[in-house]
Amino acid sequence: MADLLDAVDFSAVEALNQQPGHSLQNALKQGYREDDGLYLESDTDEQLLIHIPFNTACKLSGLVIKSTKEGQAPKRVKLFVNQPTIGFSEAADAAGVQEFDLSEEDLAGGQLQLKLVKFTKVNCLTIFIESNQGDEDTTIVQKLALFGSSGDSFNVAAIKDVSKEEK
Repeated sequence: MADLLDAVDFSAVEALNQQPGHSLQNALKQGYREDDGLYLESDTDEQLLIHIPFNTACKLSGLVIKSTKEGQAPKRVKLFVNQPTIGFSEAADAAGVQEFDLSEEDLAGGQLQLKLVKFTKVNCLTIFIESNQGDEDTTIVQKLALFGSSGDSFNVAAIKDVSKEEK
């Protein structure tokens, strides 16, 4: 599956609780995310809430979360689909569409497999990093990458709307 970087709407990407000098762009943007010296870091505690909207509906098949900062690497991660306004308390209380307890091996840069049936028409992916490996004050992510396909979904609603207009 393809890297979905081109499908990301960078004008609306957002990370809540990020340090000003270590923003989401460092972990998500091409070129930046390949440099381990650039990273996303949480600010007031270990939690991060990352909203990644897409320009078109996507089918997600894989996710890379890389961090070599052992104790500060993400541990508990929840994924939410099409909930761009979800906040910290809601994310903490709700069950994610898919959840991971990441190991050091998972954080080495390999792709985590997503349940394809749960990630078929994704307009916005929210990644909630709930905790980190060493119970540290802040969490560090060096690379975030999303894999799947974009723009090839069949929008039945749009066809129905067109047929209504013709009558």
